[in-house]
Amino acid sequence: MPGEAQPNSVTENTASPLDLSRRDFVATASAAAGGFALAPGSARAATVGTDIANLPPYGNGTLPPGIRSRPIANVNGLTVHILEAGYEVPGRPAVLLLHGFPELAYSWRKVMLPLAAAEYHVIAPDQRGYGRTIGWDDSYDADPDPFRILNMVRDAMGLVFALGYREVAGVVGHDAGSPVAAWSALIRPDVFRSVTMMSSPFAGVPSLPFNTANRAPLPRPAQTDDELDAELAKLSPPRKYYQNYQRTRGANDDMLHAPQGLHAFFRAYYHYKSADWKGNKPHPLKARTAAEMAEIPTYYVMERDKGMAATVAPFIPSAAEIAQCKWLTEAEVDVYATEYARTQFTGALQGYRVRRGSDPKSIAEMHTFSGRTIDVPSMFIGGKSDWGVYQTPGAAESMQKTACTRMVGFHLVDGAGHWVQQEQPGKVTELLTKFLQDQSARDGHKR
Repeated sequence: MPGEAQPNSVTENTASPLDLSRRDFVATASAAAGGFALAPGSARAATVGTDIANLPPYGNGTLPPGIRSRPIANVNGLTVHILEAGYEVPGRPAVLLLHGFPELAYSWRKVMLPLAAAEYHVIAPDQRGYGRTIGWDDSYDADPDPFRILNMVRDAMGLVFALGYREVAGVVGHDAGSPVAAWSALIRPDVFRSVTMMSSPFAGVPSLPFNTANRAPLPRPAQTDDELDAELAKLSPPRKYYQNYQRTRGANDDMLHAPQGLHAFFRAYYHYKSADWKGNKPHPLKARTAAEMAEIPTYYVMERDKGMAATVAPFIPSAAEIAQCKWLTEAEVDVYATEYARTQFTGALQGYRVRRGSDPKSIAEMHTFSGRTIDVPSMFIGGKSDWGVYQTPGAAESMQKTACTRMVGFHLVDGAGHWVQQEQPGKVTELLTKFLQDQSARDGHKR
C-alpha cells in the first residue's frame, strides 16, 4: 500500500554474478548496496534479490555434495531459503538447525551430512533477516514486530509444517538462534520434541509479580542495558555493551563499509571470538556489574568510542594463522562476505532491538508464558573458549536449575570458542547424535 514500507522484493541489476569471481561479486554487491541509502527516518526500497536463479549458487561452490539449497514459499509471510541433507529418504525424523549472528544456514554445513548419516532429515534455514530468505522489510525503521520472539517461533513452526512434518525430533539453536529454539520448545513442546541450545544459555521466562495483593514485595527490576551502559561509561577506558551498539542506526554501515573491507571484517570477527585467539579465557561472572563485565573482551563489552569494525580490526589473524585455520577457509569467509554485502546487516540486527534487552513489548509478550519451563529433553553445548556462555551472569545456572526441567547435558567443548559447530563439528555432531538418538529410542517420533 502507498506509504508503507515494502518487503524485500527487488532483483539486482548488476551483471550476472555467475560471470563474476567471488571477490568481484562481493565488490559489486557492496557497491550496489551503498547506492540505496536514504535519508534517516525513511524506509528504503528493499535490496535483496528475489530471483535466486540469478544469484550464484549458495555457498560459492563450497557446500559439500549432498547438501541441497532451495526456497520454501508461504512460510509465515516469508519465502525461506533452506539447506537440507538426508532428504533423499522419506519418513525420516527431522532436525531443525537455527543459526545466529552474523551467520547463515551455511554455518551448519559441517554437521549436516553426519547428522543425515544418522538417518535424520536435517534442515537449516536462513532465518528472518538473513541470507536468501525473503519477505522481510530490510529498512532500519521497519515494523519490529515480525522480528519478535513469538513470530520467530511461528517462522520455525511454519517451516516445519510446510515441509510436511507435525513434529521434529529436535530443534538446535546457536547464538541468536538459541533463544528461538528455546522458546519454540517451551511454547510448542508437541512440535519441538527436544531442544539443544548452543553458546547462548536460556535463563527462563521473565516472571510476573506474584502474591503482591497479600503484601509480597514487588520483584526488583532487572538492570537494563542502558543502565549497564551508564556504568560501563565510567570505566577507564570507557566501555559500552555490544547489544546496545547493535541496536543503533549506524551499526549496519559501520560493519558493511568497514575500512578494512567486508572480507577482512568477517575474518577478524570470527577469529577474535574463536579458540584461535588465545586471549579467550572465559569464566563465570559474579554479577552484571561494570567491573565484572569489563573482564569480557571488547567484542562484547566494547570501547565506548569504537564501532565493531574498529573493535575487531586489530585482531585480524596473520597470513600464517589464516593458512592454518582449517575450520574457516578464505573461500568460506567469502560466502559470508558475499551474502552480507548483498543483504546488508540491518535485518539481522533487528533481533537485538526486540528479542534481547528490556524492550517493553517483547517482555509483555514473554510474560504470557510466566511460570512455564522447557519440559522436553534439553541439552547445552558451548565452547570452552566461548564468553557467550557467561556474558549474562547467572543464565547458565538458571537454565540448568529452573528453566529446563529435563536437561540431560551441559557440554563445554575443548578447542572451540563461540563458533562451536564450525570449530569442532566432529564433537558437536557426536553430542547431537547421541542426544537425539537417546530421545528417539525412548519417545519415538512421527512424521
